[in-house]
Amino acid sequence: MILSERPGVAAPRWIDVVEPTLASEAGHCAALFHGLRGAAPELGLRLWIDRRARLPWTDAHTQLRPWFSRRLRKLQALMLYRRLLRAGAAVLVPTASYFDLRALDLVSGGALAPGRAYLYFHKLRIDAPRARALAQLARRQPALELFGTSDEIVQRLRAAGFAQVRRVLPVLAALRPAAPVPVGFRTLLSAGAARADKGFAHIVDLVELLQRTGATLPIAVQTSGDHYGRHDERTQADLQRLRASGYPYLRLVSETLDAGQYAALFPGSVCLQPYERAEYADKMSAVTFDALRAGAPIVTVRGTTMADIVERSGAGVVIEQAGGAALLQAAQAAVAGYPGLQARALAAGAQYQPEASWAPLVERLRAR
Repeated sequence: MILSERPGVAAPRWIDVVEPTLASEAGHCAALFHGLRGAAPELGLRLWIDRRARLPWTDAHTQLRPWFSRRLRKLQALMLYRRLLRAGAAVLVPTASYFDLRALDLVSGGALAPGRAYLYFHKLRIDAPRARALAQLARRQPALELFGTSDEIVQRLRAAGFAQVRRVLPVLAALRPAAPVPVGFRTLLSAGAARADKGFAHIVDLVELLQRTGATLPIAVQTSGDHYGRHDERTQADLQRLRASGYPYLRLVSETLDAGQYAALFPGSVCLQPYERAEYADKMSAVTFDALRAGAPIVTVRGTTMADIVERSGAGVVIEQAGGAALLQAAQAAVAGYPGLQARALAAGAQYQPEASWAPLVERLRAR
């Protein structure tokens, strides 16, 4: 497909964006793309996505390339990286993994030139064998430009020997209010995908406890699945419990939300993040920053990156262990102290906003 260019408008320099699990307008990958597009509307982005995707995003600066199948996506990624590098393309991987690093190195045929590959890591686990392999890869590929969502990820990559590593916070909401207006408490909120590692079972425990105790606290719960709309077996069972709870003040948010609808969930809420400590001790959640920017106090678990932010900013309540009773006690405390917590959340959101602007990545893409 060749796109016609408007008279007098310079053709963009294309960057090949590899996002194998992007299949719909819902979810993390789509929101990341909208955030990047909003930060750099002039960049030409050629998007390599799930072959079943039907996305209305094609314009003069965006091209869609349906390519990946779910089962073969690693093999297809290897083939695509070889093709793109041989064609002299600049490759951006917005949700990169250890596999992507190894694959790019494998097909490169030698040290990549500067400005050829940009990888953004949202999580990265490194054991001793992998650390040694990364150190070798860093020596072979000194021009790779890497980005991480947390200080822990950035430090791990630098410790491996990569010289060009920067931090970019994972803010998903594409609509960013210039001046958030404080509002009174409206609802408890569990935002984002319903997953076991995000403590979804604890959210259901809370709803059942609210029902048993005759509470009247409103709560909104997003029930979306993974990239392909799926839920793991444990979460499927928890969803059945949630639907059977009978709590009259429960709002299930099961429909697909665009960026504006998603952002509208947060003002006036207390954002519940009872995420698993083992998974989020070094991993950041975009929901955290979307909540802070909207002035939504956060309830989360000690030992997670979200807890570190809440404790530094005073923008919420940290609990020792996740569970229905602990969440209810913390939520009640957050509601009781809502005006002060909201003010501190807004202040924290403003503090983090410069880091969440995509600037470190966009500046490098523009400079190539």
